[in-house]
Amino acid sequence: MAIHKKLQGFLRSDQRGRNATFFCDDNLLYLPDFYTAQQADIIYSKLAQEMSWRQEKIAMFGKRVLIPRLQAWHGDSECIYRYSGLDLIPEPWTPALTQVREDLNAVAQTPFNSVLGNWYRDGQDSMGWHSDDEKALGEHPVIASTSFGQERRFSLRHKSSGEKQSILLKSGSLILMYGELQQNWQHSLPKSAKPMQGRINLTYRIIKYPVVPESS
Repeated sequence: MAIHKKLQGFLRSDQRGRNATFFCDDNLLYLPDFYTAQQADIIYSKLAQEMSWRQEKIAMFGKRVLIPRLQAWHGDSECIYRYSGLDLIPEPWTPALTQVREDLNAVAQTPFNSVLGNWYRDGQDSMGWHSDDEKALGEHPVIASTSFGQERRFSLRHKSSGEKQSILLKSGSLILMYGELQQNWQHSLPKSAKPMQGRINLTYRIIKYPVVPESS
């Protein structure tokens, strides 16, 4: 696949590419050491302060319910994104988001134009099973997901076979999702009964087909 070729040099020559592991039919690449622990702590603090965090309501079973986490959507001004009946209007890029985007663009060779932030405040905050397969992302989207703060279990399951895989996401780690991952797999971040501190996850995307906001 094309993204493999773009990453070959990085994985061979850059310390951040050490211990890289492929998952999900080679459509997901996990890099546990993309940022050092110290870098990850600094980025976490900046993201907590800079981003426009809110607890959104989404459509579920005919009702609008609060999501179990804080969320923020930033990006280029035209990158309006819709999911679960919610229109996300982008806030401007912040210094920390811009720096991370530049780091990711250099590795993935992908001009990300938007980022969804999720702040899991403790072990009770979570994300249900889903695929990032909205039309706005186009076919076979490339998504870069970075994690800062508390380690959390990232679960995946195949839509047809039910096969399950999981990754314990280290602070400072990077996941690259591409190819047929969103078509064939779902992912989630389950709740945990263990005492946990906060985790901020950033998923950088390309909005190819922005939506027109629905009238309020």
